[in-house]
Amino acid sequence: MLCDKTISFTVTADDRRRLDAIVADGSAPQKHVWRASIVLLSGNGHGTTAIMAATGKSKTCVCRWQERFMQEGVTGLLRDKTRPSRKPPLDKARIDEVVALTLKPPPHKASHWTVRAMAKVVGLSTSTVHDIWKSHGLSPYRWRQSKLSNDPAFAAKLRDVVGLYVTPPAHAVVLSVDEKSQIRALDRT
Repeated sequence: MLCDKTISFTVTADDRRRLDAIVADGSAPQKHVWRASIVLLSGNGHGTTAIMAATGKSKTCVCRWQERFMQEGVTGLLRDKTRPSRKPPLDKARIDEVVALTLKPPPHKASHWTVRAMAKVVGLSTSTVHDIWKSHGLSPYRWRQSKLSNDPAFAAKLRDVVGLYVTPPAHAVVLSVDEKSQIRALDRT
């Protein structure tokens, strides 16, 4: 590692002004402040051990930011290197499979797909299925239409029920049992 050798770099007046401004800025991210402090202390001739004591950072950390400053200057201290994701991205075929299955009725006796049911069928996590649905604007658990009965006597029954509410019989109690809106029965089309 670079710290095993004597580190020697010069902090120019312009770099020093920028680094001092970062350290003095009360709203600067703390990671930028201690990175700038490492470089300023190095530029003032302090050794690695003194810098470690002053900043509370490890030798590896001090060496990393000294090396980054040597290679990229102050700008290199203000950005993090991108790291590859731990998980490989999902391939397009798997995403297309989830979307295609979502648009079809579920194989089990239910009115719509749930995240858990879809995840179990396709072998993905529930959060992955949720992300796919969200990115494609899918929400199979939401109904955007109402269904009318295909009962030929529906209109007559509707008038009778509504009539009981509008003009209830004298000295009578009207009881009405209705399906709760939160509970969805199987799709009855």
